[in-house]
Amino acid sequence: MQRTLILLKPDAVQRRLVGDIIGRFERKGLRLVGLKLVSASRELAESHYAVHKGKPFYESLLSFLTSGPTVALVWEGREAVTVGRNLMGVTDGAKAPPGTVRGDFAISVQNNLVHGSDSAENAALEIALWFKNEELVTFTATDANWIG
Repeated sequence: MQRTLILLKPDAVQRRLVGDIIGRFERKGLRLVGLKLVSASRELAESHYAVHKGKPFYESLLSFLTSGPTVALVWEGREAVTVGRNLMGVTDGAKAPPGTVRGDFAISVQNNLVHGSDSAENAALEIALWFKNEELVTFTATDANWIG
């Protein structure tokens, strides 16, 4: 089974969309194996967005992620990275199709509610940034045979 990190960024928390967004991932069939509310430090934000260091929008990413609470989630399931990215929609909420998180709730590029790992390799790195091993659980869902 594959795991992915999904962050519900400060705008999702401030707009009270956390439950709606989590429900979409649950209904799709992913298993929640990690969840916490975090006030991201600048150090954590820098580590998370290290790939963007030096780009013109880097500082605004850091400011945004540290501007309020973030809900960090780890989801598990078949093709969890791809499933998560499809549920989120494209980065620019104005271009994201209806039915996706961003398509239904976002019109901004930066304030786009969610972050999702873009590969299994990056998911492992990102999960390790946001969670300790003992904060993640492993279990078999009772509906596992029906979901896949």
